Amino acid sequence: MRRAVRFIVGVGMGGLILGGYLYTVGAETVLNRVIAVSPWVVGVVLLLVILEGLADAIGVWASIEPLGDGLSGPESVQFALAGDFFDILSPAGPVSSEPIMARFFSVATGTGYSDALGVRSTAKYVKSGSQVIFSGLAGLFILAGSPEVTPVLLTLGVSITGLVVLGGVILRSRTYLSTGLVAGLTPVVTRVSGLYRDQPYDRAIVADAVDRYWQRIVDFRETPGLLVLITVGGLVEQLLTATALWIALSGLGGNSVFLPILVIIPLPQVASVVPIPGSLGAYDLLLGGALVLVTGAPSVSATAAVLLVRTLSLPFGAIAGGICVAYLRGWRPNRTDG
Repeated sequence: MRRAVRFIVGVGMGGLILGGYLYTVGAETVLNRVIAVSPWVVGVVLLLVILEGLADAIGVWASIEPLGDGLSGPESVQFALAGDFFDILSPAGPVSSEPIMARFFSVATGTGYSDALGVRSTAKYVKSGSQVIFSGLAGLFILAGSPEVTPVLLTLGVSITGLVVLGGVILRSRTYLSTGLVAGLTPVVTRVSGLYRDQPYDRAIVADAVDRYWQRIVDFRETPGLLVLITVGGLVEQLLTATALWIALSGLGGNSVFLPILVIIPLPQVASVVPIPGSLGAYDLLLGGALVLVTGAPSVSATAAVLLVRTLSLPFGAIAGGICVAYLRGWRPNRTDG
């Protein structure tokens, strides 16, 4: 009975997101996108969307491996899909969804919240960094010499520089950052933990949690193979997303060149700064515009291709991810971790 209820709750959560998407875009518009292309195109794009969601499990497994007993393959898939659900639901995508998912990871592995947040922060940084660096280097060879794509290359270059500089500054100044984090978090953690604990968490526990967060990040220096797996997972996702866009654009009759599409896939990540669940509108606009620049396809075809992929990916992430979330455990009232 409980499993049936969880399934219904998961479908319901996914259905609410799907309903919001249909309301925002328009059910008739969604239907028109699907019937505008051959059924085989829709089927192949849907398959690629599903494979892209499953490919995220590679990075999930690798990042959680240092915690407890890690995760099994099926568990990694479940958590990957659940993460997609919160990426869609959360206002800032992975930036705001990972702190939520860290709770579930900590429960599944029997470790602290700060440990889970530390490994997942590293995974997201490595994944985004590898995708942007790959696109930047590939773009120098594939897009160089075309003045109209200069904004794309500049954006990738700035992103690479920002990631390297930001990562270096954070690691080098982590002692000072820790002091500020402990001072800022202690009053909040003490008040919140006092709502469900007889003995609220004090400053010492918060300081220990912050130390463990940094230690989990630094510990990846001892396991470079895991970082390689996270990188591979991110690049596989990028490849699958680019292939889905390429096939969608071809099916809609637009000019379709695969390699330039592969280069631009990381660009819409900046859409996560827009506080809208699923980055509705912002993501589509950024990716559609970049697609026009690098392929020369008409804006109508490029926009339709992006929206076709989104029409399939958002419902899949919402419904499949919602079901997975409903089966996760995220609370242990008797555990005294940070």
